[in-house]
Amino acid sequence: MRTILVMAAALAAVGAIVGGLVVGGFIDVAPERVSRTIGEASIGGPFELVDGSGKTVDDAQFRGKAMLIYFGFTFCPDICPTELSAMADALDLLPPEVADRVQPIFITIDPERDTPAVVGEYAAAFHPRLVGLTGSPEQIQAAARAYRVYYAKQEAETAGAPYLMAHSSIIYLMDEDGRFARHFSAGTPPADIAAGIAEVVDGD
Repeated sequence: MRTILVMAAALAAVGAIVGGLVVGGFIDVAPERVSRTIGEASIGGPFELVDGSGKTVDDAQFRGKAMLIYFGFTFCPDICPTELSAMADALDLLPPEVADRVQPIFITIDPERDTPAVVGEYAAAFHPRLVGLTGSPEQIQAAARAYRVYYAKQEAETAGAPYLMAHSSIIYLMDEDGRFARHFSAGTPPADIAAGIAEVVDGD
């Protein structure tokens, strides 16, 4: 009976993340801003991408630190900058000894425009420790699938205007072993994100 309840809780966490509605070009998962899970939720997994210097990196290189991950794109007009700013502010609210155990990561879902140099410069503008990652369309697709991230290209309505990307807007927190710990939906205050990070990191 206990095993069934644990599995149900894990599946509920997955459903909470992927079951949002598309709003203004992104997916939100209100009403709960911070969600944790019991048991193993099938969110996250191996990825191989490219950082701002053009170096290939994989998820295993971040073991030993909690990963705070956001998927978005550099041409995003509002939601991505807002959420990345919230991540940066949350890190700055943490005691240095806790913040040092967290690796913030931005993964683009628009590799067509977001080259290594572009994502590297973009990430650094929000926080000096934020790592920007891109890759081939296939690599991005694999990473997004592992994290249950929705994204789709939206062609511009006006000729010559840049296209946008519809995408889910969720901040993922993975523990120091790369396992899903919790997520923060769009609009979560930085103080709540910081508290959630501290609970996971200090609880190890």
